[in-house]
Amino acid sequence: MFEKRSDRGYRPALAGIERKTLVYGDKTLMTEFRLRQGAVIPRHSHPHEQTGYLVKGRIRLSIGSEEYQAQAGDSWCIPGGVEHGADILEDSVAIEVFSPVRDDYVPRRE
Repeated sequence: MFEKRSDRGYRPALAGIERKTLVYGDKTLMTEFRLRQGAVIPRHSHPHEQTGYLVKGRIRLSIGSEEYQAQAGDSWCIPGGVEHGADILEDSVAIEVFSPVRDDYVPRRE
């Protein structure tokens, strides 16, 4: 699978947060998140391992009982089943990879 850069295909995820699935295969799925300053990703968990890279901006990540201030260039890995969330401190862009594939993030044909 190959995907050319495009501003189409972003979907609202939460207030101030958009997501776009970039590519996916049998075992992984890569998503771009556009995050607006002041947005909050409430603490939650899912069975997918989640690795991320902050392309731009600044966020505060909560992973389990730990808290991290992330800025552009920082990365993380959240094991499946671990509760996590984020506060968006500046307009930001993050790329995250999920394994196994999140079926709820696989684009549906319209």
